[in-house]
Amino acid sequence: MNLPFRALFLVPVFLLFSWVSWAQNDVRVIKERIVADLMTTKINDSAVDALLKKMKSDGSFEDIKYDDLSRTASFPQGGHTSNLVYMAKAYKNKSSKFHKNKALKASIENGLSYWVKHDFVGDNWHNNQITTPTNLGNLMLIMGDELPKELVTNAQPMIGRAHMNASGARPSGDRIVIAGILAKNLLFLEKYQEFDTIIKIIEGELKFATGQRGMQHDYSFHHREDRVNNTSSYGYGKYANAFGDWSFFVSGTPYAFAKEKINQLVDYYLDGIYKQMVYGVYEDISVKNRSISGKSTFSPHSTLEIERLLVSTDYRKAELEEIIRLRKGEAKPSASFAKFFWQTEHFVFQRPQFYTTVRMFSTRNRNMEEPYNGPGKTTHHRADGTNYLMLKGDEYHNMWAVYDWQKISGTTIVQKQALPGPEDIQKDGLTDFVGAVTDGLYGAVVFDFRSPHDPLKAKKSWFFFDEEYVCLGTAIKSTANLPVASTVNQVLMRSDVHVMQNGTRQLLPKGSRSLSDVKWVHHDNVGYIFPEPATVELSNQTETGRWSDITDQKNISNELVSEEVFTLWFNHGKRPSQGSYQYIVVPNVSEQVLSETSQKNRNIEIISNTPALQAVKHTQLGIAQLAFYEAGTAPIADGLSVQLDSPGIAQLHLQNNRVKEISVSDPSRKMNRLLLSISGKYRTQDEHVRTVFDEKQNRTLFIMDLPQGVYLGKSLTVKVE
Repeated sequence: MNLPFRALFLVPVFLLFSWVSWAQNDVRVIKERIVADLMTTKINDSAVDALLKKMKSDGSFEDIKYDDLSRTASFPQGGHTSNLVYMAKAYKNKSSKFHKNKALKASIENGLSYWVKHDFVGDNWHNNQITTPTNLGNLMLIMGDELPKELVTNAQPMIGRAHMNASGARPSGDRIVIAGILAKNLLFLEKYQEFDTIIKIIEGELKFATGQRGMQHDYSFHHREDRVNNTSSYGYGKYANAFGDWSFFVSGTPYAFAKEKINQLVDYYLDGIYKQMVYGVYEDISVKNRSISGKSTFSPHSTLEIERLLVSTDYRKAELEEIIRLRKGEAKPSASFAKFFWQTEHFVFQRPQFYTTVRMFSTRNRNMEEPYNGPGKTTHHRADGTNYLMLKGDEYHNMWAVYDWQKISGTTIVQKQALPGPEDIQKDGLTDFVGAVTDGLYGAVVFDFRSPHDPLKAKKSWFFFDEEYVCLGTAIKSTANLPVASTVNQVLMRSDVHVMQNGTRQLLPKGSRSLSDVKWVHHDNVGYIFPEPATVELSNQTETGRWSDITDQKNISNELVSEEVFTLWFNHGKRPSQGSYQYIVVPNVSEQVLSETSQKNRNIEIISNTPALQAVKHTQLGIAQLAFYEAGTAPIADGLSVQLDSPGIAQLHLQNNRVKEISVSDPSRKMNRLLLSISGKYRTQDEHVRTVFDEKQNRTLFIMDLPQGVYLGKSLTVKVE
């Protein structure tokens, strides 16, 4: 039977309404997830009582300074809107005594009226495009339709400052954050078609952006065009976690992100973020920039970001679950790796008992983040070959108020009477021979250092093995009539300090002194061996300072604080022309074992520490690592030498004085191939390498095609026969 024309017309209308209904159900699920996430905050009723007592009759809070909107004031007005959100959570929390409390609701409305009336706009764009829209948007979602329509309407222009053409919505972390604020507000306003567009923008932000703002191909993160490492700040919370939150909110709906995007996020977490954290658990202070001048808490990072990932993917599940167990204290570190972030000049090395890093800069990136908004005004030298060592993760925790910022662990610095002003912190690098070689498990680092702050040059290198690493410095030259110091470590003092001096073990009393003929120093389960007995400076005493001395932010405590600090350094004197140093760091070692193994320098042989070549061999592991500043030849063992026809860095694995594996890289990033020759006859099946055997010289030439494009600076590793 044929349907009437009207019936035929009603069929697509019915389908349309069904589709709209399904779409509304999907966004309702997403909205409910977001609200549930907001409501996970634990409510302290006494804290709500305190807020109500502080609220004045006009809706303001008596302890907030509303008149200072400057960048260095850190936008205290933001506390007003965050207070309202907390009060709203109490109002909606069934376990709170304030649940559905009419007086509390009236106070929330009064506080919102005050904000809408004054519309506080800070000098920092972040306050206006992120802080205020975030808090007001969350307030709307939590309170739902219980706020007066007029207040909601009047608050919308303030929330609306978070939009995709806002100045802060540039590619990188802030773009996802601002898009997320907008998406939440669109859910509140029930503008579902626009919501669909914004979700696609968020999904599209998870991508490589090497050379620009965003995630680099080595899985480091650059928030700005200065190419400074921002992996653990913007690249973590405002990029990875923000994307991960939305991937969770939209999972299982038609808005769900593509699996390949979520899997790329997993790679970024595991190969980028977590490899720049101590055991994947604690914050690595070497990655911090200006935020280092503020107090922080020491605790494992949350597992929430990983749990949300596992809702959508099983990709690399075992590795993610291992990080969860580590963060919950259910497992001990077991991973060993070496990784060089060649886009960022940052090297990380981990063994189950220790984690250490080297931070550098070059002509390809600037040295340090600018001290935006006040913090970080003493960070001039924090990329000058900084080498922090962490066994537990808290070795440097909150010591920055008393820190000597010209004796940073691992660095060589002219000891000025005072640091320059904050405007002189960020500088372009002056040398391009900066890099590392690694096979993923072992590695070596080279830094042809030229200070952009002082008339100072040095050639610095680090060589990493399973239970120790070696630090070499040479060609240290300065024309300043000031002392130059190379710092071994400056760290919180957690134990007595013992030294082996003139063949005699000594317990050092507290103080600061110069020590000659020192073979080793032991402090806090870490040993420092000097292959040749050396003259060093050592301080183990109380240091004082103020947090207000290291930041231009307002409302920072100027109270004098004290910490016990251990500092060990070389004094190269004034105007050194050929200064040098060499030492071996042995983490997680008892004093007795250190003393017993220091006689043979832990099986470490320093092949060379000259301006042409810095090279080390670990005789027990059979690993040789060589940093050639110019073409040359280096002896490795009896009848075995390696020759490089250009500057470069190489690592050789040996067995019975025969080479089994070669890793190379070009720190200068100028070459497309590297020519390396080795005594003896070898061959390889690697497609990136050709071999030519010279029977007369009994040498094999390796013609090695280096990684190119976005992989310039990455190592090439080949097995040889």
